[in-house]
Amino acid sequence: MNSPPLESPAKTLETLKYGFYQRLRAEFPSQVIIDTTEICNLACVHCPHPTFKKSEHYSGACLDPALNAKAIDEVRAHGRSYTQYVRYTGEGETLLHKGFFEMLSYATANAGVAVTVTTNGVLLDEARIERLLSCGPHLVDISIDAHSPEVYSSIRVRGDLRRTRSNVLNLLRRRSRSNSRTKVVVSFIEQPQNLHETREFERFWKENGADCVAVRRLHSAAGELHLVPAALNEGGQQLPRRPCVYPWERVVLNPRGHLSFCPADWAHRSTVSDYRRTTIKETWRSEFYQQLRQAHLGGDFSRHAFCAQCPDWKITVWPQRGRGYADMVEDFKARE
Repeated sequence: MNSPPLESPAKTLETLKYGFYQRLRAEFPSQVIIDTTEICNLACVHCPHPTFKKSEHYSGACLDPALNAKAIDEVRAHGRSYTQYVRYTGEGETLLHKGFFEMLSYATANAGVAVTVTTNGVLLDEARIERLLSCGPHLVDISIDAHSPEVYSSIRVRGDLRRTRSNVLNLLRRRSRSNSRTKVVVSFIEQPQNLHETREFERFWKENGADCVAVRRLHSAAGELHLVPAALNEGGQQLPRRPCVYPWERVVLNPRGHLSFCPADWAHRSTVSDYRRTTIKETWRSEFYQQLRQAHLGGDFSRHAFCAQCPDWKITVWPQRGRGYADMVEDFKARE
């Protein structure tokens, strides 16, 4: 596809407030999200996967390693001055892709930017820990969401906290013994079942050597989950709609080989292009992305129904307007 010119510098009040600035760049996405597989080994209550797996949208797809290499090569060629990181995360459990460690190794060796991994930690046995650390990702983020086994089993259905906790503690020990520079983050999505455990969770993992304990807000997975409205409101107030940061921040490569603009799209309604037939650079600068940004700036979603119905814009984080995953990565990079 032909790439239209880059968008001109912001001129109106709204584009001065929301648009490309600081880490958000018109030339190439600051975040490249790579989703390795639709398959997951848990059935978490705050995740659409249990329903997704029974829907017509599910195929059990796993990313073609050649497309992973293509994305990493693009980041090296076009994103090194603009891309903050490549992040392996998505709709399934990252480590369930049979070729994941080979893909990760290629990324850390060739991307020229930070590479991070998100996992539920269930599969992190000794052999996988060794392989993970040998690949040298800059950060590993383990989603746990509970301090007690009872709460964990009620949220992370099919999971066993004792096993997961043992895996993560072993990862922390091996990381220290090997003098690896990989940062280890444990995360906790606050929700009604676990709110009483937040402080104890933070204390435990800080005492046991986690580099960061990330306490995150519950979201609706772009409207897929019908959550208590207060979970997405600021003090229960009805807020005026503002642009979501994603169209200015990231592109997602999903397991089917498509590029999309939203990491929480379980029904493939944010698909932009087939990566086998285009590039990240072309897609990022495409007419579609520019029109999507204008829709968010103007609040006119008549041609973007997926965004129109999504309430999660409230918890997306713009630079210098709160703290998010990108700020955590920047903090770690600044300490190196």
